[in-house]
Amino acid sequence: MDFKFPPPITQPEVKCTQIFINNEFRNSVNGKTFPTINPTTGEVICQVQEGGKADIDVAVAAARKAFELGSPWRRMDASDRGRLIIKFSDLLERDAVYIGSLETLDNGKPFKDAFLTVFAAVKMLRYFAGLADKNVGQTIPVDGDYFTYTRHEPVGVCGSIIPWNFPIVMWALKFAPAIATGNVVVIKPAEQTPLTALYLAALTKEAGFPPGVVNVVPGFGPTAGAALSEHMDVDKIAFTGSTDVGKIIQIASGKSNLKNVTLELGGKSPNIIMDDVNLDEAVEMAHFALFFNMGQVCIAGSRTYVHEKIYDEFVKKATARAQKRVVGSPWDKETESGPQIDQTQMEKILELIESGKKEGAKLQTGGVRKGDKGYFIESTVFSDVTDNMRIAREEIFGPVQQIIKFKDIDEVIKRANDSSYGLAAAVFTKDLDKAIKVSNGLQAGTVWVNTYHALHTQAPFGGYKMSGIGREFGTYGLQQYTQVKTVTMKISEKNS
Repeated sequence: MDFKFPPPITQPEVKCTQIFINNEFRNSVNGKTFPTINPTTGEVICQVQEGGKADIDVAVAAARKAFELGSPWRRMDASDRGRLIIKFSDLLERDAVYIGSLETLDNGKPFKDAFLTVFAAVKMLRYFAGLADKNVGQTIPVDGDYFTYTRHEPVGVCGSIIPWNFPIVMWALKFAPAIATGNVVVIKPAEQTPLTALYLAALTKEAGFPPGVVNVVPGFGPTAGAALSEHMDVDKIAFTGSTDVGKIIQIASGKSNLKNVTLELGGKSPNIIMDDVNLDEAVEMAHFALFFNMGQVCIAGSRTYVHEKIYDEFVKKATARAQKRVVGSPWDKETESGPQIDQTQMEKILELIESGKKEGAKLQTGGVRKGDKGYFIESTVFSDVTDNMRIAREEIFGPVQQIIKFKDIDEVIKRANDSSYGLAAAVFTKDLDKAIKVSNGLQAGTVWVNTYHALHTQAPFGGYKMSGIGREFGTYGLQQYTQVKTVTMKISEKNS
């Protein structure tokens, strides 16, 4: 699609701040609210109703009722579910400027990026809408006089806990496959970015989804998120976020009803640059791999391994590119990076930058807060980084590029795999044999060759090791929201 960026709505009206249950907005049971903060200014945008355990209970009950056998939702044809998702996607496209502007206000993402994420969500919704009536089972030629077939049935009540770095896309990613396969959802958006999630909830009602099918409860992880994870009447949790929280959710599943869990967690992705590359192109792609979305990306190329033959020149060019990166107001069309999401995240990043200095990495540029208003950090590049440094092992989730020297392929594969994470990886080379050897050897759910951040709705995505469980996107993602039932019928002998 050829995007033409319209001017943003720099002061978008906040239309939805309440909890959404049973197709109605309502206040929280205990009357609590919490502020959502504009990361560009550090100022409060508005107060949002704070959902807790009691609100989760109400939302789950509404979802369970909508999922009952014989309900309008359970009786709806699969093709009609697909048409509802298409109608919902049309509403997102209609309101793309407003939704993108609201995302920029609440998240700090440059408007041009926020606008594009709306259309990424639209494509995602339409893809899964097309699969709604194609989730087929099998007929199986078993031994004996039997007719055996499988049914792919919906899991039930699906709890979705989404992160703050890509709120619109993550909302759609959790919603679309669940709804396409006939489930019902209770969505808990990140407390930092609840506004677009609540507006999308309003659009589901406008699209015509029956009451209780879609419920959105803003709140905090230790309260609303925990209540959803521990709930005995929730059949599945889909979570994107940190590995530490993913572990908590896994434990909650075990302590409650062994609910199905899909986890997309942290990463420390290696980006390997061989010595046969076009250097300028490799520098630009490595820059994009790390600095996109202010470095707040789980798949960021946050360990940049560069062959020793081109290392010094790569560092020089990478430093110059980072110094040119425009960090500023997300409303400005020239801006490449906006603020970090909040003060907590900004302080965490700055602390890790200080650790890099203390442990002997060479700070080439950046490393400090930009300005005194909002949560901006200058684009930062470290060279002379070694594998044992904190900045090379911990997920920074910020605009900090670490450039690490390597000598040969076998060595760099081993070093790249020496991590508890395994979400994504990349290799840049003109040599096909090298590309295949490295991509086959890397322990990661996604490996890119001569590109980065090339995610597609049609292709599965997920992690190895402590980067997660299960897959999202594509038909693999659809499988996470169904249960396989085997039906075997005895074939009677014909009467003589």
